[in-house]
Amino acid sequence: MPAHEGHQGHRTYDAVIVGGGHNGLVAAAYLARAGRSVLVLERLDHTGGAAVSTRPFAGVDARLSRYSYLVSLLPQKIVRDLGLDFRVRARTVSSYTPVERDGRPTGLLVGGGEQRTREAFARLTGGEREYEAWRRFYGMTGRLAQRIFPTLTEPLPTRDELRRRVDDEEAWRTLFEEPIGVAIERNFTDDLIRGVVLTDALIGTFADAHDPALPQNRCFLYHVIGGGTGAWDVPVGGMGALTDALAAAARAAGAVIATGHEAVRIDTDGKAAEVAYRTPDGEGVATARHVLVNASPQELSTLTGDAPPVPAEGAQLKVNMLLKRLPRLRDSGVEAREAFAGTFHIAEGYEQLATAHAQASAGRLPAAPPSEIYCHSLTDPTILGPDLVEQGYQTLTLFGLHTPARLFDRDNDAVRDALLKPTLAQLDAHLAEPLADCLATDADGRPCIEAKTPLDLERDLRLPGGNIFHRELAWPYAQQDTGRWGVETGHANVLLCGAGAVRGGGVSGVPGHNAAMAVLEETG
Repeated sequence: MPAHEGHQGHRTYDAVIVGGGHNGLVAAAYLARAGRSVLVLERLDHTGGAAVSTRPFAGVDARLSRYSYLVSLLPQKIVRDLGLDFRVRARTVSSYTPVERDGRPTGLLVGGGEQRTREAFARLTGGEREYEAWRRFYGMTGRLAQRIFPTLTEPLPTRDELRRRVDDEEAWRTLFEEPIGVAIERNFTDDLIRGVVLTDALIGTFADAHDPALPQNRCFLYHVIGGGTGAWDVPVGGMGALTDALAAAARAAGAVIATGHEAVRIDTDGKAAEVAYRTPDGEGVATARHVLVNASPQELSTLTGDAPPVPAEGAQLKVNMLLKRLPRLRDSGVEAREAFAGTFHIAEGYEQLATAHAQASAGRLPAAPPSEIYCHSLTDPTILGPDLVEQGYQTLTLFGLHTPARLFDRDNDAVRDALLKPTLAQLDAHLAEPLADCLATDADGRPCIEAKTPLDLERDLRLPGGNIFHRELAWPYAQQDTGRWGVETGHANVLLCGAGAVRGGGVSGVPGHNAAMAVLEETG
């Protein structure tokens, strides 16, 4: 791809899409396949946004999903509709959580079949109660997922309509009305198991289990409904395989994708709009009947000149690593290849999570930073060059919780380093050898590890406050001013198709699909 791709002249399109992330590409492909003329303006020299695969380590043939890395919320409907050459693979293990009990290393392995999981619960807790509670709880969320997930690509239901569709008062109360901490404490007694359940409520969301505003519930909901099962799968070829397939589908349908074109202003009278942009070679204007903005609500307000929304704040540390080998574990009851194949929870006991949140709320870095890790290459070795595979190299991705952007304001680089050290020390506490001994080195002899704070993500990707969802997640039902599809704005012909739309967040394509449906529904 050249440094920037352009379009010819000042012409009018049916739709101009601002931003070539995965949602913008989904919208472009749908509209172009429906016969609409489409222009995508992307400020970077490549498409994909946060859903990209890159080689972050000099001279090393490892193509990592650098920012977003697992797929759950992408409906197969979108893959089928757009004829995408894209696959995912299920992980053989759901999760492993190490812990020390009675002075000995042990842990909880979830996966490998029902009997294996049941035995792991009994090994940790000494009985059957917690496993039966686990089955009941996730049976309930599974039924809820089957009923809610199909609604994400339909016009927004009302709250009452969604409640009737759920048709389960216990599930509704648990997820939509009372803090998730209430249900966790009611159903489970073991601190470690409580923590494993709670983690899905805290991914990229800075909240306590009992926050009365329920941001943790909304986060939990989106993490358990994906695909109607809640499963989180590995994209074959890395996350960039999805956005490459989407860009190819959009181009094949006739969409023009102009990279190196940064939108700087949207002027609209509600019927027609002009989008001003700049390129390395100058400035230009594109006219359109509709403008779809695949960017944050903050960026939308900047483009339109409207009052900005409440500032967003991210709360995660992202660490990418390449290892020469997986480290050995202190827990001899599980092999490293199994433990790292799913989500590897670190310092995520229930009380540990509460303590970390309280410390971060008080303006301090958590003393025992909670995080979760997974190894993409165990499920999909194609992201590594053949020589690396033969030598046993593996990737590791770490996602740290309860690290709000405000903690990094004083000195981002210094605080990043100060946080990374105890984060890795929490992992080392469960390893039989230091992680540092397993790290690969790049062509310049440097360890293959990179860390990204919320402020780094804001700088690199223009995520407001480094928030991976662009703003707080919204309930998947209609509220005041949400519009019919959840993508509408204060301008009749300007739609928000990024993660900040209602039912946005995660790699889903749902906002892109819904914005395209809103345009097609209006224009016939």
